[in-house]
Amino acid sequence: MPAERAKAGKPALSRKRIQFGLQVGSLVKVTDNSGAKEALIIGVPGYKGRLRRVSRASVGDLVVVSIKRGRPELRRQVMKAIVVRQKRPYMRPDGTWISFEDNAVVIITPEGTPKGSEIHGPIAREAAERWPSVANIATIVV
Repeated sequence: MPAERAKAGKPALSRKRIQFGLQVGSLVKVTDNSGAKEALIIGVPGYKGRLRRVSRASVGDLVVVSIKRGRPELRRQVMKAIVVRQKRPYMRPDGTWISFEDNAVVIITPEGTPKGSEIHGPIAREAAERWPSVANIATIVV
């Protein structure tokens, strides 16, 4: 059933799902100043898929990462992060297609606030709308 049609008594869905651009095992750049440089996605909390299917994530999703490069006290730590950029093109509801140069995440604390105080480079508007605390420290929102 197309997303435009509505069931009886229910409004039509206006938001399309963003195409998944990352999966478990993807190496991503850490784009904040928390001290981490590169991370490996090891999990996607809340992903509902078929049994044994590799979990996937897109812009604005929460992921669990393992820090691979960065300050020695951060390496091999397991942390949560927000995906703010993805290389794979995705379509916005207004019909424009967006893609970035790299895949990037922002490390967050267990409370949900960003660990760093600054984000390098642009972040997607979808991530900024879903995570206002990340949008507050972003320099450019695309």
